[in-house]
Amino acid sequence: MTATTQIELRGKGGIRLAADEAGPAGGRPVVLLHGGGQTRHSWGSTLEDLAERGWHAVSVDHRGHGDSEWAPDGDYTLDAFAGDVAAVASSFDQPPALVGASLGGVSSLAAIAETPPPNSIASALVLVDVAPTIEAAGTARIRQFMVSHFEDGFGSLEEVADAISAYNPHRPRPSDLSGLRKNLRQRDDGRWAWHWDPRFITPPGGSPDETRGIVQPNRLKDAARALTVPTLLVRGKVSDLLSEEGARELLELVPHAEFADVGGAGHMVAGDRNDLFNAAVIDFLERLP
Repeated sequence: MTATTQIELRGKGGIRLAADEAGPAGGRPVVLLHGGGQTRHSWGSTLEDLAERGWHAVSVDHRGHGDSEWAPDGDYTLDAFAGDVAAVASSFDQPPALVGASLGGVSSLAAIAETPPPNSIASALVLVDVAPTIEAAGTARIRQFMVSHFEDGFGSLEEVADAISAYNPHRPRPSDLSGLRKNLRQRDDGRWAWHWDPRFITPPGGSPDETRGIVQPNRLKDAARALTVPTLLVRGKVSDLLSEEGARELLELVPHAEFADVGGAGHMVAGDRNDLFNAAVIDFLERLP
């Protein structure tokens, strides 16, 4: 079993970001950036599989998520997340490959294209089930899931597993619920809550909104057109967030991009079909110059 080590990185403005790393220190770097409302533990065996292939693999908790610091000013905008990605990527001796799911994907896309000089902070980009144009119905379903236990939390891990199974029927309900603890925090009243800052979806003085303006189609289209690094788009074949049309548009914006459609997977591609996801990503990364 591959050993992992928890480390601390710094994002935009010096915000503290928790991360796990594995693999040889001298290996080519690859950074995993999870989706909104998830944590660095949401990748299944991806971190370990990359490390076993000789990559210096790092999985990061976004600001306000998991064990990372909550933004003191409640800043969970695209600028903030992209700034964190740029700061993390620039901390390596050589530009890392960035693998970003949903929130991690758009943050990486913006960071690569908008950090001067463009395309200098990353050696490659893997976008996981996200593109400049996404489906409003899928976004609304994610938001509803995130806010459904916003106030009261969960009374037990069994309740959490039931909620996840109802939301994501593509994935079998786990028999061992201990792994859920990594994505939850236990409140003082004993109830379980998701491991992210509530202000991520409820800005101060505002109303719940899952994207918080993070997915900005025109800005992200411009970023996609500016991409020159090797790029792979991985879509969950039954995703309700990224449609075939949305994927096709991204491939038109980035003509050199490759595409993998993962059967049996929804928006949570890495969790739904971890074996197929890992195979697609590793094949792409190992063909890089």
